[in-house]
Amino acid sequence: MTDPTSLPNFPPPPDEHPLRGRVLDVLTDLGVAPNLDEDGDVAFTVNDQTLFVRCIEGEVQIMRVFGQWKIQDELTADRLKLYETCNDVNLHMNHVKTGVADGTLVVLGEHLVTPGSDLPVLVQISVQTVLSAVHLWHQRVLGIDPETGRPEGEQA
Repeated sequence: MTDPTSLPNFPPPPDEHPLRGRVLDVLTDLGVAPNLDEDGDVAFTVNDQTLFVRCIEGEVQIMRVFGQWKIQDELTADRLKLYETCNDVNLHMNHVKTGVADGTLVVLGEHLVTPGSDLPVLVQISVQTVLSAVHLWHQRVLGIDPETGRPEGEQA
């Protein structure tokens, strides 16, 4: 007999959570092995980063792709800089929101999903935009020049 804890995490029936089922299919097709977490969010790993998709079902369907990253302790002392960096990224990039909560950077992208939406494209755009925003946030909060990869003002 197989150990029940080793059984795969099967998705819900398509009629129970239609958007979440479609998202699971898209992520499976991309080869990222999604799972459902205890909150009902779709969890997956891409580029060694764990991301989540929360699907708000109903008359209006919303797909939220998000991730959370622990901020280094030495950076949490200057909360104003953290918030200013979030604001800078929010104003610089379309489609993403960044915020800081309890020493954790949260980055998310949301889409209204209509019947004609190209879900595979929306998922891929959201994943790449969220990861790009995290990278940009870290560059800016650490004062790294994107051109040189070194702290701003440092000469080669």
